[in-house]
Amino acid sequence: MAKFDYDLFVIGGGSGGVRAARASASLGKRVGIAEEYRFGGTCVIRGCVPKKLFVYASQFPEHFEDAAGYGWTVGETSFDWPTLIANKDREIARLEAVYRSGVDKAGGEIFDSRAVLEGPNQVRIVSEDRVVTAETILIATGGRPNPHPAMPGHELCIVSDNAFHLTQLPKSIVIGGGGYIAVEFANIFHGLGVETTLVYRGREILGRFDGDLRRMLHETMEAKGIRIVLETNFGSVVRRPDGQLTATLTSGGELVADQIMLAIGRLPNTERLGLDNAGVKTGPRGDIIVDDYSRTNVPGIYAIGDVTDRVQLTPVAIHEAMCLVDTLYRGKPTKPDLDKIATAVFSQPEIGTVGLSEEDAAKKFAEVEIYRAAFRPMRNILPGRREKMLTKLVVDAGSRVVVGAHILGPDAGEMAQLLGIVIKGGLTKDVVDATMAVHPTAAEEFVTMYQPSYRIVDGKRVD
Repeated sequence: MAKFDYDLFVIGGGSGGVRAARASASLGKRVGIAEEYRFGGTCVIRGCVPKKLFVYASQFPEHFEDAAGYGWTVGETSFDWPTLIANKDREIARLEAVYRSGVDKAGGEIFDSRAVLEGPNQVRIVSEDRVVTAETILIATGGRPNPHPAMPGHELCIVSDNAFHLTQLPKSIVIGGGGYIAVEFANIFHGLGVETTLVYRGREILGRFDGDLRRMLHETMEAKGIRIVLETNFGSVVRRPDGQLTATLTSGGELVADQIMLAIGRLPNTERLGLDNAGVKTGPRGDIIVDDYSRTNVPGIYAIGDVTDRVQLTPVAIHEAMCLVDTLYRGKPTKPDLDKIATAVFSQPEIGTVGLSEEDAAKKFAEVEIYRAAFRPMRNILPGRREKMLTKLVVDAGSRVVVGAHILGPDAGEMAQLLGIVIKGGLTKDVVDATMAVHPTAAEEFVTMYQPSYRIVDGKRVD
């Protein structure tokens, strides 16, 4: 008779939790997984997927404008927000069913319930009010938007989760934050015809990204008509008699809009999870502390994904899940490799980036070569669109290894995925130079920048 009810019990049905459950069940392990809301987690239900669909929707006004340059006559256009919401909801429901089906077909047992820890090997399934046991417990409950509860009037604001379910499109919106979520939604709402203002406490949007990307995107967004207010924050928010909202800024002044959105970071979902019952340690933000193999301080309890506050990206959670399965059930102890992760910001224009920024490389290496090109992509020429594209390589001059690649422009995310192979593989600039160009493409700029635009020696730029 088995000592435990399950070999693995997963708390959380997001991308990481589902992948761990499905992969483990396919190996013949007895697996249970509990999710209290909807399977798919942040990415599928209220994050990456619906956001990208909204990005596509918001790009059509520019497509319609550009069509004239190619000889097309586009008639009167209109946008219907309820149609977008309904079509988005239908696709999300389809994807959720795919996630559930994957676990079910692999042999995992699904619980539509909240689950909490009762002890080191015990999980309470709340909806059934019963306790099950598991040899291994995996916590993959993800994170949520920070509601900024200390700010007076925070309850009047929306967060990214709410943006996908607004009953009507606002005429104006003020978004607080300067990270990728804030920047993406600023571009989405503006593209859909909403008067948009972005408020950020920092000196420039998208902290920790390469400086060239940050400045050029800022300039392009403002040229499109998005107002960006820097070095200030919300002090309070109140509702006006006419139903609009007023945000008072810490620097002085007020902003009035139909909606105010907070995009000022995310928090790990660890409240009311029973961590104290099992003695699981957490960090100052409530994040679960894990070692290189995703182990908590309690034997048999692991955690992956955003709940650990390592790298908040869906592919990272999936990678951590597969490493865990290798470690537990395939006899291959594997540490998640979180170095040189390619990522994208689906702003307009898009950002794709992998490896070190110019600023970080300058701190790490004695001499850095920067290869940089800014140009109008071919698709913008006939329409007369002035918007430029940026391609940039960061090279360690000593080893000639390409340590960073950055793109701002159409399809930047697609390029970053492939450039990630160059960076991850530690390829040199000589290999890049020897690669034949695909012409005419924007990506060919990466293999035709033969001379450095400038160097950075001991932290100082040398032209």
